Amino acid sequence: MPAEAPPRGAVQSIDRAVAILRCFDARTPDLGISDLARATGLSTSTVHRLLLAMQENGLIRQTAHRRYAIGPLVAQLAHSGGIPAGLRDAAMPVLRALRDDTEETAAVHELLPSGQRVVLDQIESRHQLRRTYTEFGIPVPLPLGAPGKVLLAFSPWERQAEVLSAPLRQVLPQTITDPVVLAAQLAEIRTKGFAKSMAERTPGIRSVAAPVFDFSGQAIGCLSISGPEMRMPEERLEEFGERIVPAAWSVSELLGATPAERDRCTARAAAPAGSTR
Repeated sequence: MPAEAPPRGAVQSIDRAVAILRCFDARTPDLGISDLARATGLSTSTVHRLLLAMQENGLIRQTAHRRYAIGPLVAQLAHSGGIPAGLRDAAMPVLRALRDDTEETAAVHELLPSGQRVVLDQIESRHQLRRTYTEFGIPVPLPLGAPGKVLLAFSPWERQAEVLSAPLRQVLPQTITDPVVLAAQLAEIRTKGFAKSMAERTPGIRSVAAPVFDFSGQAIGCLSISGPEMRMPEERLEEFGERIVPAAWSVSELLGATPAERDRCTARAAAPAGSTR
């Protein structure tokens, strides 16, 4: 017998409690009942009733002057090991599933504050001829390869403009060195949600990559699938691209990303009206 759905009132209370929790961040670590009522659109009596229930369950704690802050249960859950500690931890189970699904090497890459990227880890293909990353922790310029292009595409426009205005180094014959061509690719990547590399950084290797976002909506890294070009024709790259986008988003959700925050930051990545590329 299927489980009985909870009453709508109970679901609504959960929705409202979540709305209250979302009001707290580094800029507003504690809030009063009136502040929460304005932020959520709920009445002060409803907010007060919910706060009492949340306080009893450790989701909220009361601070000085009748203000409220995130409760101890949230911190306990964050440090219990049930919530991934970072990008690599969140990505590894997803990488294993991608490798098993595609039979090609899956990897996770991190965006550095310097505007470069590094390979954090990989789950290698079981094929005898396969892509194997060896440069863990070594910074790689963003325009190179699918991981670099997807991170650049979802970076703020100011960073993209800086890269596009500088000389683009040619590593292989297929490396994109024309800023107009690269800019067009970045726009397409934002539309499709994934990037492709046709042996542009590593000889004989083709890859696809999709961004991973954190709780603030910023692209902080990406997942990639890569393999020998003999097994990666154009149609297979497109197929893998369609698979890697939801996989990368599942990692983003583990890191606290929401569609609203992601879309807000993605809008900043688009070229401003009237800009030249």
